This record gives sequence, C-alpha cells and structure tokens, in this order.
Amino acid sequence: MHEDEIQTLAIQIAAQLPLAELSYPFGEDVRVFKVMNKIFMMSFKHATQKIINLKCTPEQSEILRDLYPSIHTGYHMNKQHWISIYAGEKIDAQLIEDLVETSYQLVTEQLTKKQKQVLAIHSAI
Repeated sequence: MHEDEIQTLAIQIAAQLPLAELSYPFGEDVRVFKVMNKIFMMSFKHATQKIINLKCTPEQSEILRDLYPSIHTGYHMNKQHWISIYAGEKIDAQLIEDLVETSYQLVTEQLTKKQKQVLAIHSAI
C-alpha cells in the first residue's frame, strides 16, 4: 500500500470506533485519535514519509518488526508499547485494520470500570 492509502484507511477505521475522537494537540499536521482521552493512534508526516503510530504489546511489536520491514518502534513514543508503520509492499488493508483495532482494544482495556461502562453503552448503540 502507498503511504497515502495507509493513512487514509487507518483514519477511516479509527474514526468509526466507538467514542473515538480526533484532535490536533501537537499541531494541525498531527492527527491524534483518542478514546476516553487516551491516545490509540497518531497520523503524521516526518521528513518526507507519512507514518501512523499505533499501540501494541511488546511481544507483538517484536514479531511485527521481524515480519514487516516497514514497521519500526514507535517514532517519538514508548518504544516497547508503540509501533510506527511506514509504506511498504507487505502492508495491506487487512493488516492496517487489525492493527488499528488492536491498538484501540489495548487502550480500552486500561480504562476505568466507569469508563468501560460508558463505552459499552455507546458500543451497543
């Protein structure tokens, strides 16, 4: 997939998740998706490359970096818990969808009980 396609698809997927909110806390060039005020995805351009950052487990990060040459440790993020995805021939739509949804799930698992209840109500709608 081309870098524009990766970002467009990731943004479309993130925007459809329950209670996902788009904000620009780091400037108009950095899209930040949050759920209940917790970041689960960032989309931005660094130098000449468009990148998306997603949360993942340390184990998953290591496996993904071994399998995909265009997946690296998270740029400007915790290197154990975030990955950066660049354009690459092995990157496809299903992978992007899975990784965005996994990132969202990892963040929502860390919400408080009350936040999870609010999320469950909105997810059921």
